[in-house]
Amino acid sequence: MRRPISVASRHARLLRSGVALAAPSLLLSLCAVPASADGTGGTPARGTAYMGRGVLAHEGVDGQPIDTRVTQTEGVDVSSHQGSVAWSTLWSSGVKWAYVKATEGTSYRNPYFAQQYGGSYNVGMIRGAYHFATPDTAGGAAQADYFVDHGGGWSKDGKTLPGVLDIEYNPYGATCYGRTSSQMVSWIRAFLDRYRARTGRDAVIYTSTNWWKQCTGNYSGFGAVNPLWIARYASTVGELPAGWDFHTMWQYTSTGPTVGDHDKFNGSLDRVKAFANG
Repeated sequence: MRRPISVASRHARLLRSGVALAAPSLLLSLCAVPASADGTGGTPARGTAYMGRGVLAHEGVDGQPIDTRVTQTEGVDVSSHQGSVAWSTLWSSGVKWAYVKATEGTSYRNPYFAQQYGGSYNVGMIRGAYHFATPDTAGGAAQADYFVDHGGGWSKDGKTLPGVLDIEYNPYGATCYGRTSSQMVSWIRAFLDRYRARTGRDAVIYTSTNWWKQCTGNYSGFGAVNPLWIARYASTVGELPAGWDFHTMWQYTSTGPTVGDHDKFNGSLDRVKAFANG
């Protein structure tokens, strides 16, 4: 497999001085859907997981982002829980990029994917898709294929972000999906290798530092190639998983399925566009 220039080399220039976007309380109100969309209460039904569900349940919330003096670009991630999203309203509020849940395992597809993925694109956002990993249901390569086949592809059009592997706390059972650290690393590698073979891009890894330490043994082997989307609902990003010197994206708030989760890209809008182009 061809090894591209390291993430650190490609994205070090993201860290420029500036002022981060603010008003998260305003943005959070724009994706509200009825609470009945929630799958909480006991073990949830398969397919109801969303980005950050396990992180919120296991790690909680501690404060809001502080001004980092680095230019950041506001984004949002959504799943079927948000239903039909008011993309024009989000765009007007300052959200310029989005990720949409496409698939989970090898059997679930987001029924709102077309509205969410196409709608964000149509208002001018740079958008991409994510896959919620369930390593206990199928192999990494099989799940990567399912993802690419159902919305997780990539094209160099300047508005499509690389796919994301959402690998986090298991909402349906054992935290690490019944896998040892070495087995988890092998599963993740199989997914990443197949995704690159299918699309020509290296997938983003979304995770939390605590989960990564617990379930991969804090493996450091992906940081040179795969961009990091860190989940931490606090005033700062905090410690990163081994192998990454910095993050590309930060999910800084997750209040559950009744609102969209909000994120910051570690750079200005032109860097988001450059990231989309690869």
